[in-house]
Amino acid sequence: MTPNIETAEMKLPAPRLALTLGDPAGIGPEVILKALSKLTKLDEITVVGSRQILQQTYQQLRASTITMQKAIDPEQLQMIDIDIDVDKITPGMGNAASGAASFAYLETAIAHTLAGEFDAIVTGPIAKHCWKAAGHHYPGQTELLAERAGVNRFGMLFVAKSPHSGWTMRTLLATTHIPLRQVPDTLNPDLLSRKLDLFVECLEQNFGIQTPKIAISGLNPHSGENGQLGTEEKDWLIPWLEEMRDRYPHVQLDGPIPPDTLWVKPAQTWFGTGNYGHDGYLALYHDQGLIPVKLMAFDRAVNTTIGLPFLRTSPDHGTGFDIAGKGLANGASMKAALELAMDIVPHNSAAHKEG
Repeated sequence: MTPNIETAEMKLPAPRLALTLGDPAGIGPEVILKALSKLTKLDEITVVGSRQILQQTYQQLRASTITMQKAIDPEQLQMIDIDIDVDKITPGMGNAASGAASFAYLETAIAHTLAGEFDAIVTGPIAKHCWKAAGHHYPGQTELLAERAGVNRFGMLFVAKSPHSGWTMRTLLATTHIPLRQVPDTLNPDLLSRKLDLFVECLEQNFGIQTPKIAISGLNPHSGENGQLGTEEKDWLIPWLEEMRDRYPHVQLDGPIPPDTLWVKPAQTWFGTGNYGHDGYLALYHDQGLIPVKLMAFDRAVNTTIGLPFLRTSPDHGTGFDIAGKGLANGASMKAALELAMDIVPHNSAAHKEG
């Protein structure tokens, strides 16, 4: 008897998501209200933040003559309400108070998730300088999540689905928030092995791709051109790739591909003019991976932290202090972050049961 696929999928457990507000002086509250207005499964989402901030944002959006997107009434939302001094919060003016608030939102969401109340955290954007002003010295939310979860093996993966072709682009960063001058000294075979292990595991378990194709970028122009433009590829990157091909015989590993040409085929696949895309791309540093992602998918990309004991997603944009309070923010990336979490969590649960 042929199994009923729809029935099997319906039996997957409903995800329980914690959604943090991000910096209350930024566009986080606005994009959350806009994104949630387009979703139907609101009972699966609990907002962690300040209800008064959301109410103020909602009233501003209702009074705006330029708001192009619908916003949901915060009274319809499930919330963990974090009490803050709203008099110290001004849209567009991030400060120590807004940094302390966004830190408290994330801390609360992590604690409730580790206690088993949520399956995933979707984070609103924060400002690192506001965290620092509030006395919290972390490079970003990813590092705080990893610390509180007790893991040192994690990765920053960006996921975007093309509206042109339906193809999904997945880009993992080998290094993240470090100065560019530190990248060559930070990269090494052990680091890339940990990232690749995570990537293969993620593609198999989160996305159901059992024989993935992964493209790895070179570091130097023309991937070093046989050592003429840099020796990292020749000295260790190419030998490392050969070792990884032996470790993962079921995975197609292509590279190191010159960075200036690596993104041509994914761009063609994204815009529907070709069908050459890999299942995943491993970029060696922050801007190498994120410039092409944001060129193709600025309002659609989702920042996903892999390697945690729970799923974390977030929109691929910052606090937008320059447009905060003006009704101009686009909720598309936040909506994509919520939808990706709701899609992956049930499959994670099914994969863990099978394992």
